[in-house]
Amino acid sequence: MSRTVALNNGMKMPLVGLGCWKIPNEVCASQVYEAIKIGYRLFDGAQDYGNEKEVGEGIRKAIQEGLVKREELFVVSKLWNSFHHPRNVKKALQRTLDDMQLDYLDLFYIHFPIAQAFVPFEEKYPPGLYTGAQDEKEGVMSQESVPIIDTYRALEALVDEGLIRSIGISNFSAALVMDLLRGCRIRPVALQIEHHPYLTQERLVSYVKQQGIQIVAYSSFGPQSFLEMDSELARSTPPLFENHTVVDIAANHGPEVSPSQVLLRWATQRDIAVIPKSSKQERLAQNLKIDEMLTLSDQELAQVSSLNKNIRFNDPYTWSSRTPFPIFD
Repeated sequence: MSRTVALNNGMKMPLVGLGCWKIPNEVCASQVYEAIKIGYRLFDGAQDYGNEKEVGEGIRKAIQEGLVKREELFVVSKLWNSFHHPRNVKKALQRTLDDMQLDYLDLFYIHFPIAQAFVPFEEKYPPGLYTGAQDEKEGVMSQESVPIIDTYRALEALVDEGLIRSIGISNFSAALVMDLLRGCRIRPVALQIEHHPYLTQERLVSYVKQQGIQIVAYSSFGPQSFLEMDSELARSTPPLFENHTVVDIAANHGPEVSPSQVLLRWATQRDIAVIPKSSKQERLAQNLKIDEMLTLSDQELAQVSSLNKNIRFNDPYTWSSRTPFPIFD
């Protein structure tokens, strides 16, 4: 199992979890189940991933077979943009709980600091980026006038009800984090951000850590995570797996160490949580035990950090030319 980190509300969270983004529905339940058998205890999902029923099936099978107890798991989801209005926040959470057949979540993030128009569940779920066929045809993403603090206070009420144990924020800039901390009653326990050697975001990471908020990295392998999404930027960016610095550091630690392990350890050694996914059992096991397998020197950590190019692969500004969201500018 992964070592854990203490969150600011006293909960303990595994530093390495299984990311459920892009796990195909037909294999999702079995991958989650097998991951639990290997020792995974954190599962990072989201409403937008469209596979929460299957994640729940894998969890339920493992619990029914006595492999794990519910309280030993750390189950994560994210509130999608279309459900930011306070009247829709609990409805959306309940949909996630029903799909996963759980009584509570350990952590519920605001997926993006973007409030889009509500889409009824019976019309489309998950809604994706567009509220309807016409919007999609025109490339327009309809929005709602909902301040982040209103959404967040609705989440605080869900903590009070015991439906979620903690609140997280995702894809927030430092300015938004500062503003949220001025108005929240319950501090967020984690900030999930795109984080890899091409996008180190060092000032944001430093500030958030100072506030006692855990950083969780997604897309730890940089462009690799976005190739299957037909990203031109990802295709044109040199793979981190082939970067000379990363490859040389891996080689320095022996033939059994891969570039992907160097990338993960670069994060976890600085107490940044990671949520990689893999369909290969051997790789899943290696990812989980990355802290035991490898320790980088201070010089190697600095060498990997020096690869920063401020390249962001997940940028809402590029989602639609008709409705750009410059949330990182």
